[in-house]
Amino acid sequence: MGRIGVIGGSGLYKIEGIANVREVAVETPFGEPSSKYILGELEGKELVFLPRHGIGHRISPTEINYRANIYGMKKLDVERIISISACGSLKEELRPMDFVVVDQFVDRTNYGRDMTFFRDGIVAHIEFSRPVCDVLSQQIYESAKSIGVRVHPKGTYLNMEGPAFSTLAESNLYRSWGMDIIGMTNLAEAKLAREAEICYSTLAAVTDYDCWHPTHESVSIDLVISYLTKNIENAKKILVSVLKNIDIERNCKCRDALKFAIMTDKSLIPEKTKKDLDIILGKYVK
Repeated sequence: MGRIGVIGGSGLYKIEGIANVREVAVETPFGEPSSKYILGELEGKELVFLPRHGIGHRISPTEINYRANIYGMKKLDVERIISISACGSLKEELRPMDFVVVDQFVDRTNYGRDMTFFRDGIVAHIEFSRPVCDVLSQQIYESAKSIGVRVHPKGTYLNMEGPAFSTLAESNLYRSWGMDIIGMTNLAEAKLAREAEICYSTLAAVTDYDCWHPTHESVSIDLVISYLTKNIENAKKILVSVLKNIDIERNCKCRDALKFAIMTDKSLIPEKTKKDLDIILGKYVK
């Protein structure tokens, strides 16, 4: 069984019972990841943690090196990624302190992030109608239910540009589209994880009602941090429960996502590109 990756806040790896904690620096063809990776063992499983915004929350959503982050996970033999992320709610019933297991994304980033490994002489088109791993998502949902938190089994995550929060007009527009929650980071991770044939699922922690709700405060950093801090302990409990119940073998489509995706004639792929992407392409391109 490969390792399980967790992307989220810098405090997530401070879980009671985690053993053999160590830091590992990973080099990638795409530059530096957000931070050193933190490795450890819990419930008999090997974990790899990465704070997406860096230690101390130094990196803006628009500046995160998503390609390096996911490539580093692949290089460390990660087969599954659980993304734990703060989000705003666009629906009354999705309340602050709730969790949402995301099943869909809508992109509003204006191409502000590098979301593919396949450039520089290679083209691949992954199937992305279901952008998260259904199997992993179900395991996360059942684990959240088992510890008694309010959790919703699905929801559409609108990935906005940021780093500013929404205007009121934007917030109301997204609500009119039927969006459920809003955030700034997870779509790029989901696309790159699928390209790397890594299972990916988002456990979104609702921190606020964005700015549309007439009887709640407008979204503020203080409010977001307050709810996120309260939710972090529940997120840790959910993670421990997932680890207890996760299957050893992967039986989902994520593990073969590139099987029919590569369009470029293998003989025309530049050698440097082949070398850079060997850990992703190796079983398909020699």
